[in-house]
Amino acid sequence: MIRYHRLEHRFFEHIPEQLEPGVLYISMEYGTAAHLCCCGCGAEVITPFTPTDWKMTFDGETVSLRPSVGNWSLPCRSHYVIERGRVTESMPWSDKQVAAERRRDKAVKDQYYGTPKRTEAVGSAPAPTQPSNGVPGLWSRITRRLFGLWK
Repeated sequence: MIRYHRLEHRFFEHIPEQLEPGVLYISMEYGTAAHLCCCGCGAEVITPFTPTDWKMTFDGETVSLRPSVGNWSLPCRSHYVIERGRVTESMPWSDKQVAAERRRDKAVKDQYYGTPKRTEAVGSAPAPTQPSNGVPGLWSRITRRLFGLWK
């Protein structure tokens, strides 16, 4: 059941730590959007803008995201479309449909990005995942949330 039927959009360079319900936060700098799940469960939803993920359209007044948002890894399993700031509930998906979509998504990413090749030198240190002040950076928070949602 969808609780928020409209999302106000706000453009930011850095998405804030605390998200407000009913707001779609957009960072063009980092090519991503974030919002609290429209069912009202309070879970943070991250939608990256990439050739294989979501597309964002801003018409000067409203924002749309495509494809739909399917929160399959959340307990609520909400599924909705954000079109011109309006949230429309979509039909729930079965576990079989979700599994098929995850396979399709992986295949599309593998085809688009190719198989990653490790080129690190032996003994090289991995890239740091957070700034030296110990606070996770935006990209680190986004990737943790993404991989937490898409297991």
